[in-house]
Amino acid sequence: MKAFAANTKFYQEGMDLRDYFAAKALPVLMHADSKPWEGHHEIHAEQAYKFADAMMKAREKKDD
Repeated sequence: MKAFAANTKFYQEGMDLRDYFAAKALPVLMHADSKPWEGHHEIHAEQAYKFADAMMKAREKKDD
């Protein structure tokens, strides 16, 4: 599923909704960390995708 519609003039596929959700969660996770730039990049990325997966799951339940 895409977060944005494809650009029809210059065809682009658009961003995946899961990636969009992860991108939105990442700044919050980094802000909550007292030392966000000290080797925690992989941890933040993994946590962001866990949030994104939870949002995708919640979205599926809403559509039922």
